[in-house]
Amino acid sequence: MKIAEYASFDAMALAELVRRREVTPAELAAAAFTAIEQVNPRLNAVVDVFRAEAEAAIAAGLPDGPFKGVPFLIKDLALMYAGKPTRMGSRLYKDFVAPFDSELMARYRRAGLVTIGKTNVPEFGLSFATESVLYGPARNPWDPERSPSGSSGGAAAAVAARIVPAAHANDAGGSIRVPASVCALFGLKPSRARTPAGPMAGEQAFGLGVEHALTRSVRDSAALLDAVAGEDPGAPYTAVPPARPFLQEVTTPPGRLRIAFTDEAWNGAPVSAECKEGARRAARLCEELGHEIVPASPAIEWKHFRTAAHLLTAFTAHAMDVLCPMFGLVPSPENVEAATLAIAAQGRRMSAIDLVSSFGARDMLTRAVGQFFTQYDILLTPTQAAPPAPIGTFKVNEPGLTADEIYDRLFAFGAFTPLFNVSGNPAMSVPLHFTDEGLPIGVQFVARSGQEATLFRLAGQLEGAAPWANRAPPISVK
Repeated sequence: MKIAEYASFDAMALAELVRRREVTPAELAAAAFTAIEQVNPRLNAVVDVFRAEAEAAIAAGLPDGPFKGVPFLIKDLALMYAGKPTRMGSRLYKDFVAPFDSELMARYRRAGLVTIGKTNVPEFGLSFATESVLYGPARNPWDPERSPSGSSGGAAAAVAARIVPAAHANDAGGSIRVPASVCALFGLKPSRARTPAGPMAGEQAFGLGVEHALTRSVRDSAALLDAVAGEDPGAPYTAVPPARPFLQEVTTPPGRLRIAFTDEAWNGAPVSAECKEGARRAARLCEELGHEIVPASPAIEWKHFRTAAHLLTAFTAHAMDVLCPMFGLVPSPENVEAATLAIAAQGRRMSAIDLVSSFGARDMLTRAVGQFFTQYDILLTPTQAAPPAPIGTFKVNEPGLTADEIYDRLFAFGAFTPLFNVSGNPAMSVPLHFTDEGLPIGVQFVARSGQEATLFRLAGQLEGAAPWANRAPPISVK
């Protein structure tokens, strides 16, 4: 298979070629490794290559899953691949080898995916820029002087550049949706507990985090979610099961939806004219498709969000002080970045009452968002408050910053996404807009808890009305 031909297919199309025996998994893997060699030196998106492991898995015989033979990349954060380093973008974990597969990794294997490597992340995923000391900055294939954002920046850059058609990602504050937005990809954050967090954790980051993927096509996202979603034995709770496969929803008409619209950030952050225009154009497109657009926004106070966000602060302190000793790791300024140490330090100062207050704020916001969605099917917003950021924008490792000051810098950019990690609602970024400079800007759509089906129906309709898959960035596989 020629490399340009490989790069033109989405994951489902590649799997269909394998089923028809028009191409072999070995040929697809070879194309993917060639793709890494061709563009990764300019992007720093892939930080670990599993050539021997991929070839061995293919030789042993792949499971007959829906993505049999399709090359895939996993994010170097949370997901564990047995026998391979799980560095989480940190010098502290640079020698830590995963002792087993996480449940999600096991499901990816059963789906027939061929994991060919790991993607770049910021340290512990605590940034909207993928710029760790360990790995260096990942670069956006639309403009290498800009970031592919974070924390799934490496995954987004790799998929946008056509190294693979889809890649694993996770999202605890916007880490699927914002990279999707700035790299012109489709990125869906599922409902809380839709995908497994086991076996080590009952939930990710006190319920703020959830696993899924970045894709070029809507159908790949739906089919991947079908492949891995479902009960996680031993988890404290599970999402409401879907009525039917998500893949079927992509081609199901959404009906007339009542869509709330806002382009004003809840934290008062200024929103660029480009991001506002992208959201407004999306609203006009939805109206043309027959949907009702109503100016409306959940009534929340940002101070409650800031209180809830300290669940992540406490989680970081727990990772430093409890998980690290379990693995024989000793955090220090020599192996942990200043921002991570600052967040952990503030987490150590939290009392039990502070932690309960954070949970209380999370629940208050979840109730407010839930009540809002009794009146609307969808909320439409910009995905982030500004166009793709130049590398080095956030400077969160400056000495003396507190966790709150770090969060304020990050959420001035990622202003629209984190509320729905707190509330647990499914949300997606759809690549519907470009700036006059040719930089991508996505649009966020949020649905009621458990209603990924509504999002996939709308996404399928939008993809048909305003197709994006054939628009490739300047740095891409050719």
